[in-house]
Amino acid sequence: MNRFDSVSPLDFRYYAQKEIFEKLQPYLSENAAVKYLARVEAAVAQALAGENICTQEVADQIRTACNEITAEEVYEEEKKLKHNTRALVNCIRKRVPDKAKPFVHLSCTSHDIICTAEALRIKEVLEKVVIPDLIKLEKTLISLALKEKDTPQIGRTHGQHAVPITFGFAIAEYVASLGESIMHIQQAAENLRGKLSGAVGAYNASSLIVHDPERFEERVLLLLGLRPATHATQIVAPEFMLHTIHTIISSYGILANLSDDMRHLQRSEISEVAEQFDEHQVGSSTMPHKRNPINFENIKSMWKAMMPRMVTLYMDQISEHQRDLRHSAS
Repeated sequence: MNRFDSVSPLDFRYYAQKEIFEKLQPYLSENAAVKYLARVEAAVAQALAGENICTQEVADQIRTACNEITAEEVYEEEKKLKHNTRALVNCIRKRVPDKAKPFVHLSCTSHDIICTAEALRIKEVLEKVVIPDLIKLEKTLISLALKEKDTPQIGRTHGQHAVPITFGFAIAEYVASLGESIMHIQQAAENLRGKLSGAVGAYNASSLIVHDPERFEERVLLLLGLRPATHATQIVAPEFMLHTIHTIISSYGILANLSDDMRHLQRSEISEVAEQFDEHQVGSSTMPHKRNPINFENIKSMWKAMMPRMVTLYMDQISEHQRDLRHSAS
């Protein structure tokens, strides 16, 4: 697909940038989503071998098949079945010998795979991309605060001049807030949970094939670097993911606040700070003197687009009885 055909302008303007795409595609694309689902299916097979329910050879055949699965073939299968997880299972089974087919997805329900895969890919994108980038930003802010610790600046409250501070003191506010926020994101990511307790979460199916279904669940999740939820219905309790996304949006608010401050300090009548301006960059199609603070403005714009989605997550917290599908689009 030509990237200029993107439906979402956010995808085109931000995600389509090569550096950002290469960082996020392995975790947040639809291809990545399918690969994470397949990773969970492979872990189930490995755990079945560990319980001597299937051979290691069978488990390895399933793992090899899972590594080869693509989103394209799963979606083609889903067109016929109208069920995404069953489509994934069929695609895996097509790639393994007959003796391995019965062990694909054995004892699982769809959301054992979906909830666990979602927790795993969010955990890994946070640990491998988001948190390292935030730490780089934190180090930049620390350096700036130290460099400007003696640079006088007028304090402001209500947009009015207050008593003197230093620019380093002003930046230190964001050093503290962002540092706390990074730790909250780390803790939340580490606490994301998976499940393998079957339909409605009662271990009905797995208790028929293993002596200790809870230990079996732990074995599967340990292979993926996750822990089981303290309690699950057909889905993992939503509070783990809800809290994680809250920490991200909260961190985004800190960046939006910093961006507002830096944007205002670039006003012509203030001119206390300035953004880097590239050699060929322009601030206007007609006014050559313009130096617009577009980087900080873009951060605030993205925050405005993302922050309200937190409300949707709070609505997704509600699920009737053991599970419903009212959050399928969100």
